[in-house]
Amino acid sequence: MRTFTIVAMAFLFAFVGLQFGAQADETKANIEDMKGKANAKAEKAKGEAKASVEEAKGNKVKGGMERAKGKTKAAGERVKGEAKELKAKTE
Repeated sequence: MRTFTIVAMAFLFAFVGLQFGAQADETKANIEDMKGKANAKAEKAKGEAKASVEEAKGNKVKGGMERAKGKTKAAGERVKGEAKELKAKTE
């Protein structure tokens, strides 16, 4: 009976430990996703700001280019965030 109790407690502690590890990975994945989205928004805002400056100067073509560059960089940051999120989930 004592052996059974010891084995049951060891199994219980191992199971609980694995559960906490899985939750930690999920938290890290969510953090990486949020960081990617925040970086994407920052890059898009930079592009919009540069575009506004150029359009104020009268350079509409260059303003459009700056806006497009901002959107492209934002997409890249979003993809990097998603890649880091998937990596964190698989660790």
